[in-house]
Amino acid sequence: MSAMRSTGTVAEEEAPRDLTPRAIHRAARESGGLAFAVPPVVFIALPITYAWIGESGPWAALVTAILLVYGLMFVYCTGIGLYPLRVRLVWFAICTGLLLALIPLLGVNILYMVMFQAMTHVLLLPWRWALPSMIGMSLTVFVLALVVGVYVAAGLAGMGMLMSWGIGYGIRQQILQEQLEAAQERNAVLAVAAERERIGRDLHDLVGHSLTSLTISAQLARRLLDSDPEAARAQLEHIEATVRQALADVRATASGMQHVRAATEIASARTVLATVGIQAEVPTALPPLPDDLSELFGYVIREGVTNIVRHSRATRATIDVDEHSVTVTDDGIGIPEGTDRSGLRGLEARLAVAGCALEVASGETGTRLRATTSTADAA
Repeated sequence: MSAMRSTGTVAEEEAPRDLTPRAIHRAARESGGLAFAVPPVVFIALPITYAWIGESGPWAALVTAILLVYGLMFVYCTGIGLYPLRVRLVWFAICTGLLLALIPLLGVNILYMVMFQAMTHVLLLPWRWALPSMIGMSLTVFVLALVVGVYVAAGLAGMGMLMSWGIGYGIRQQILQEQLEAAQERNAVLAVAAERERIGRDLHDLVGHSLTSLTISAQLARRLLDSDPEAARAQLEHIEATVRQALADVRATASGMQHVRAATEIASARTVLATVGIQAEVPTALPPLPDDLSELFGYVIREGVTNIVRHSRATRATIDVDEHSVTVTDDGIGIPEGTDRSGLRGLEARLAVAGCALEVASGETGTRLRATTSTADAA
């Protein structure tokens, strides 16, 4: 499942457009879904067998032909899942139409196809549509199968619902991960551009002021060189001190590009959370923070936002920053049991070295990540 990509993982403008059999096969192979889809098709033999047992001849041959076409379309659902939504909806409608056409031919035996149809929901439809429609269809078939006494079909309906939910959830998590990575890449580019602009402004201010001072001192030293050597020497000493200070300022300004900053991470968090549909409440201005504390707070914000996007299923996230603490909260489901917390452990170790503490509170009402300085603890 980790290799399978489907249902919106490719942007509409980047999705494949060619609908030739070769292109569809290539898309299914690239999605990694062929190995997933082929084995279940073997179970189509069940309704085909019932058809031939009940009645042979053209009727059974027609049922067999329709089911084989449906099976072929099901196999390539994973490839079609990479196409634009319009193509996916047409493919889903054809699959559904084939099954509906089989109802007068197979009768209650059509209920055995519930697992396949449940999977087409999560492979072809957007998740917000697929989940309710798949559950509703599976529960309807489950109840109907119990009423008519087709208990195997009832079991397949329950199994299909669980399997389809697992597949759809895995796809959804992969979509979120890809969106997060794409947003982080865009933010990295924007952050570099913004940092270059900042460095350019700082260097212009520093170097411009220093060069102006150096020019004036050099002109004055040249005029005083013959008439007042001591005054000229003083100007030369001033020029040397100005050059040293300018060099130190340039180095300090340039080194700022190498550090994480709370302000940069808040800007990144706003974009990342908006990308995945989470409402973000972040400060519009930050209190004055020392560089080392701003860097630590930046790491806390980055880890908190990453966990929110990956695990929380939240609809709202809040970031609060003051002189002594930073807090990242969400209204999600909390950190799931068994989730790897290596990121949080690494963050806790980083904060501990700096004399700060990390508090993690997670439950059904959401997660709260708070880092505090030793000054705040003392207060």
